[in-house]
Amino acid sequence: MASSTLQLLKCGVRFDPPTLVMTYKDWKSSKMRRRSMPLRSFNKNSNVQSTIQELQENKRHGRYVQLMSEAQLYRLLTIVKDKLSGLSLEASIARNNEIDTVKPDEDLNKVDPETLVRKKLRMDSSFEKNRKRPGDPDFEYNIEVDFETVEKIETSGWDSGDDSDPDF
Repeated sequence: MASSTLQLLKCGVRFDPPTLVMTYKDWKSSKMRRRSMPLRSFNKNSNVQSTIQELQENKRHGRYVQLMSEAQLYRLLTIVKDKLSGLSLEASIARNNEIDTVKPDEDLNKVDPETLVRKKLRMDSSFEKNRKRPGDPDFEYNIEVDFETVEKIETSGWDSGDDSDPDF
């Protein structure tokens, strides 16, 4: 069964026991199907990235998990992890909405690794959505843009003076 004959319709999670649930259409048979993928060893201390990798490499569920974007998988598994940690569903969804929002002035050096991965996935999907490729109707090759130049001279104390290292 090729994954191109499958179309993801909706996906979600079940909390007890932790399970990833998806509804998809099989175009070969023209039937709607539902698949439940139990997250057997998933708990509040699990690494979401390694769980996603295990699901993608799973012989039984891998081709179905490929129908979902990695950002969507991260979001669903983070909601399950939050629920297992004692957070309410509403609080988890609000936290996930905050994580999925990328602010231009946000310092990503100060966020935890899972948040960083999710923000990078969000930026990648935004980039791909706005990307112009050869063959696109509004693609232009070699665009020249003139930017307004502002004379701004910054001085730094570390490179001034004669006492610097002459070998450098």
